[in-house]
Amino acid sequence: MARIGFIGLGNMGLPMAQNLIKAGHQVEGVDVNPASVEKLKAAGGAAVDMPGVAAGRADVVITMLPAGQHVRDVYLAPGGIVESANPGTLLIDCSTIDVATARDVAKAAEARGLLMLDAPVSGGVGGATAGTLTFMVGGPAQAFVRAEHILQQMGKTIVHAGGAGNGQAAKICNNMILGISMIAVSEAFVLAEQLGLEHQKLFDIASKSSGQCWAMTSYCPVPGPVPASPANRDYAAGFTAAMMLKDLKLAQDAAKTSGAVTEMGANAAKIYSRYVESGEGSRDFSGVIRFIRG
Repeated sequence: MARIGFIGLGNMGLPMAQNLIKAGHQVEGVDVNPASVEKLKAAGGAAVDMPGVAAGRADVVITMLPAGQHVRDVYLAPGGIVESANPGTLLIDCSTIDVATARDVAKAAEARGLLMLDAPVSGGVGGATAGTLTFMVGGPAQAFVRAEHILQQMGKTIVHAGGAGNGQAAKICNNMILGISMIAVSEAFVLAEQLGLEHQKLFDIASKSSGQCWAMTSYCPVPGPVPASPANRDYAAGFTAAMMLKDLKLAQDAAKTSGAVTEMGANAAKIYSRYVESGEGSRDFSGVIRFIRG
């Protein structure tokens, strides 16, 4: 079993780290929130004060951080992970960040003789807790082979998307599809309401017809048709609107950098920006239907 340094014990990171402990690994955690560290310790993990300290005695370092700047700071700062880790250490960043940062950090890690993967996830807090996450992984094949069995202890679907940064590319493309789809489904249900068509009737038809999509059948934005969807819990967040906006902005930044045309993605980002600005950023992203209703 591996000695793992886990940096970032938030809503996603903590249950991921707990699953690694259950699998028998030695996990040392770092987080700015003492309560999260205490929860890790209660699960059988240990606490470390600084990322560099954890990296210096780990076989594997996993990070789950809010944004690209946090990733740069934790990996590239003096005394950070890249400087402190021993040659051959496997580094796995599970944060959702911009592609450029992922590739810059990977380049710095490679120069130090470290194996680096970007491995953002899909599946939300529920998937992190259940160990059923999807990992979209970018980086060298050698690193992926070594990491796969560890990722399997936190997730169900592990896909090697190619070279450094390709995991992030896959994640932001996937979530752009999701953000656009949720708006389309929400607009359809709002139109149905105005036309006198019941929610369940529309669901029964569209979920078995050409309008079928994950946003409808697994995460329906109206109460009733899908009992597990946040719509039945006043849109308590599984994946917040603020996080969806973050991912849509990352997609737009990538589109500008690469020269891709993503008009639907741009419009989705504008809608979610207005929804978050209305004070609903902490609600589930599917609650955008309430904003669309006006």
